[in-house]
Amino acid sequence: ATKKAGGSSKNGRKSPGQRLGVKRFGGHPVSAGEVLVRQRGTKFHPGNLVKRGRDDTLRAAA
Repeated sequence: ATKKAGGSSKNGRKSPGQRLGVKRFGGHPVSAGEVLVRQRGTKFHPGNLVKRGRDDTLRAAA
């Protein structure tokens, strides 16, 4: 007896989330180099004592 090939599923390709968003909110004490915001594009712009990384991540500078 011959068996036909099984059907292919259209599900099962959802990628996990990228863990973006604000990591430290206003009023929180932070150390130098600590990640404040992970983002895609400049949704938030760096202010005083904040540096923007290559992937637009905002970090505390001092």
